[in-house]
Amino acid sequence: MDRFHEMRVFTAVVESGSFVSAAETLGLSTAAVSRQLAGLESRLGVRLLHRTTRRLSLTGEGEIFLERARAVLEDLADAEAEITERSAEAIGKLRINAPVSFGVSHLSGLWGGFLERHPRLQLDITLADRTVDLVEEGYDLAIRIGRLPDSVLIARRLATTRMVLCASPEYLYRHGAPEKPADLADHVIWSYSYFALGDEWRFTGPDGEVSVRLRPRLHSNNGDTCRAGALAHHCIVLQPSFLVGDDLQSGRLVELLPDHHAGELGIHALYPSRRHVPPKLRLMIDYLKAELNEKT
Repeated sequence: MDRFHEMRVFTAVVESGSFVSAAETLGLSTAAVSRQLAGLESRLGVRLLHRTTRRLSLTGEGEIFLERARAVLEDLADAEAEITERSAEAIGKLRINAPVSFGVSHLSGLWGGFLERHPRLQLDITLADRTVDLVEEGYDLAIRIGRLPDSVLIARRLATTRMVLCASPEYLYRHGAPEKPADLADHVIWSYSYFALGDEWRFTGPDGEVSVRLRPRLHSNNGDTCRAGALAHHCIVLQPSFLVGDDLQSGRLVELLPDHHAGELGIHALYPSRRHVPPKLRLMIDYLKAELNEKT
């Protein structure tokens, strides 16, 4: 006894409105459809359909069973699709948007490895720090760093990055080092334009959370511009560790106020809400997560 087949026959009869139409849809004889439905009602011990010479209508029990049967058949279809997708190959074009600095410093070296693994795939990479509309602009995937706004998009965390307050040794020699967050108001600041809190920088220190409102001498929508200013001894910056990590290790930049933490930001993969994730997208997200967890 194939209960899934019975459910398919029953839902086909309801959706098509007749035994004849359901038989044509399912590739069965009308008699076979009638037998399946009669067997289902006999097994359940209830009547699911009122039958007249002109029309079919659901009984109360039929309405309940139809809703549950549809849900079961949808779950079965989802399970089959997921298994198929997991065994499928990445084929076609994948359009990806990522922030400029992160795209250059951490992603540009990853694309080739993915293409070597999936020779039937093409990548279309766009770097931009503005927030793109994935659906309207036709992107399959966007990489975003920071706090995510409420959205219908699906987000998967790939890695995290620490925000670091830093300056060059020469800048500190000329201007002195801040001893507390409030001292930053007396220093030259270059700031990233897309900070969620704008020019109010917040830190968590020994005495809890403190904030300081600044008047930066320069705003830029690109983190590399701020980093370049710090390396040229012009300013203090607050930038993610993925951007200034090598500079800190080499001594070109020095971390300031290490007891006051500016927090961590999530690095996320965002993609449109879909019932089934295409293999090319799933494989890319898994690849980025593995690579960035090792390197970021």
